[in-house]
Amino acid sequence: MKKNITPLLILLMILVASCDKDDFAELNSDPSSLSDPDLRFSMTKSIEQMYGNDYTVWFYNNFDYIYPWTQVTTPSSGGGNSEDVIEMGEVGTQNIYNSLIPNTRDIRARIDAMSETEQEARKALRAMTFPIQIQPAITITDLYGSMVYSEAGLAPYTTPALLTPKYDTQEELFDIWLEELDAAIEDLSATNQFEIGDQDLIYNGDYLKWAKFCNLLKLKIAARMINTNLSRALSIAEEVANSPAGYMNDVSDDFIYKRGINYRGTGNPMGAGAGSIDLIDFMAQNKDPRLKVLFDKNSFNGEVVQAFIDAEQDLPPYIEQYVVLDEAGDFEGWSGPGEPWVRYYGVPLSPDAVFKAENNIYFNQNINNRINKDGVEKVYASTSNFAERITRTGFSFTYPTKPGGRVIQRTDNFPPLQVILGTSAETNLYLAEFKLLGASLPNDAQDYFNKGVRDSALRLDMLAENNGFPYYEEDPVYTDTALSQAGATKLKEGEIDDLLNQPAYNLSSDGLEKVYIQQYINFAATPGDLWTTVRRSGIPKTASEYLPRDPFLAGGTPLTVPRRFTVRTPTEDNKNFENMSEAYTEQGFTTGSNIPQVLNTERIWFDKSNPNYGAGPKQ
Repeated sequence: MKKNITPLLILLMILVASCDKDDFAELNSDPSSLSDPDLRFSMTKSIEQMYGNDYTVWFYNNFDYIYPWTQVTTPSSGGGNSEDVIEMGEVGTQNIYNSLIPNTRDIRARIDAMSETEQEARKALRAMTFPIQIQPAITITDLYGSMVYSEAGLAPYTTPALLTPKYDTQEELFDIWLEELDAAIEDLSATNQFEIGDQDLIYNGDYLKWAKFCNLLKLKIAARMINTNLSRALSIAEEVANSPAGYMNDVSDDFIYKRGINYRGTGNPMGAGAGSIDLIDFMAQNKDPRLKVLFDKNSFNGEVVQAFIDAEQDLPPYIEQYVVLDEAGDFEGWSGPGEPWVRYYGVPLSPDAVFKAENNIYFNQNINNRINKDGVEKVYASTSNFAERITRTGFSFTYPTKPGGRVIQRTDNFPPLQVILGTSAETNLYLAEFKLLGASLPNDAQDYFNKGVRDSALRLDMLAENNGFPYYEEDPVYTDTALSQAGATKLKEGEIDDLLNQPAYNLSSDGLEKVYIQQYINFAATPGDLWTTVRRSGIPKTASEYLPRDPFLAGGTPLTVPRRFTVRTPTEDNKNFENMSEAYTEQGFTTGSNIPQVLNTERIWFDKSNPNYGAGPKQ
């Protein structure tokens, strides 16, 4: 059969004939010698992977376990806790081994293969890889203890390939990380460095701010050591406070994760729970502006209150107490703290509380808060849920109005999500703690404390503005301008100063408990550190005069709350079976168990000497 030569084939033959041997040699070279991606882009990818698998981490780890166990919320947005609140099921895992560590290893290897002059100019770039991987690794060890780290990702660089990396104990991890961070701070402080520019999604190429972030990570580690090695923890705090690189001491230093203009977090609802009555009451009584960010306003604006009056239906008593009526018996305004503070209420947390008749005002809202007008029925929330816009921004919002009333929505409110991974507030609150524990630091504990609280409020306000919180500028349901502006949740002039003048913010008495309460509130938006703070501090403290722990009682019996996550039982088909098994045996862990008593008594290394839940600070 005669073959046809197509015009495309003729063109290809001409191109082949025009290529010389060198062209073919280049085309057939080792791909690694041809593909040399810009280090800046590799670094961008590494930063992006610092915050991963966000949906399952928030949905399971945070809202099912960490927030309920730390008494910030209930697992359910529609009610209280059941005795199952202490049970573990599915978890979310941020995997740093698939891409993050291979990326950071690759960056280091490529820099190490450069000439001495090129290496010198990229010391800071190389140093960035250490805080990038240490930050998420701290969260992982907080949950599980020992982990693969020092030998992670070494297979491409070892002969034979290292496919069974060892598990480092938590004590070893802390030593490794402190050594890596000290070296990173030195290199990040070097002069005449290669410019990464806007490929650095966090600090736009400001290496000194990365050095400050390293100092925050050192403080995180020191905080986890206060009940195991206090003298070393205090020494680390002193190093940070006197570091030539400085430490995070302004909101402009904050580590705010931004993946890109189209990143709005997960698109799926989170099922954020109802807030704790004790926490919300404490914040509302002190008019803490962070309350307006951490929790949602309830539905009872003036129009909804009037709808209940018109329907001759009882208002929840905690709302009715602040309603001001005019001579005709209609809604006129608010007494007491007024808007927006009268819109925040939590629920009791004890499982037994759900069965008490007096608590129907919290747990029977689907019936109590339902009204009907001309065949239009609506149900209104009288308590406050955790603010889901901290976790995602890609959803619309409908403001509560009377049945058959106006439809007021925000449907174009989808800004790129910002996530807090480290702040000046956290730094200063740690320094306040260490000062009270005996560290020789330049400033007074109250000064660090005030700075920490101030920057915490500023940062959460900035987050609310960026993430498009619906009440930030006004409460549009009010037709009265004064009420509408009063209902705005943005930070108002003088609010922080007024907050710091409250007795609960004066460290002259119960100073350590007060510092831990502020760390607790600050970390309510960053739950990776929240549970750790509760475990190492013993707050909320039982019978505290500030923020008391609500005992988890079921049938009058205290429930046992876990202190670590379940670890799966290794199977022999796992290539790293022996190392994994040895790590769990060394820690004394019962694998595969989700029994709360087991997860409470078999503790992670840093937690072995910590106070029990509700016991208060140990020092």
